[in-house]
Amino acid sequence: MNMELIQPFINSLDAVISETMRCSARIADVTMEQGTYQRTGIAALVVLSGDIEGRIILDMDATAASQAASDLSEIAGDPSEETTREIVCELTNMVIGNSVTQLNDRGFKFRVHPPELFLIDVGPWGTLEKETVLLRFELPKGAVYLNIAVHEHSDALVESPA
Repeated sequence: MNMELIQPFINSLDAVISETMRCSARIADVTMEQGTYQRTGIAALVVLSGDIEGRIILDMDATAASQAASDLSEIAGDPSEETTREIVCELTNMVIGNSVTQLNDRGFKFRVHPPELFLIDVGPWGTLEKETVLLRFELPKGAVYLNIAVHEHSDALVESPA
């Protein structure tokens, strides 16, 4: 898998967590996977199509999702499950938005489909043709998983950065 396609997502996740939750996200584990993805907590999925194709899943374990919801909602007390899900989708939007900007600056053109809650326990696809990178980020309270299954479309013509 092309690290040029993955690095913007890593950088963006770190920046978004730092800004919104006021803590650092340390990469604790990186694995290459094939097969289906096993959700760990509250997750959102975004599909990309165009010069870059594939999908990204941002998955927060219960502790991290609860902390994010508490940090970002203006609700006193424990946020509801619905609020927590909305916060995870919004964080996913922010991570993908920052990543897309970086990739567009490198000449990639693609469409970002709206995030969807990833509610099933196992899925979506992973095939022999599509490598998947799973990154586990440790936060002071909980873990965030970034599952990246993207590839450059074979017809994409990308200019080299200046």
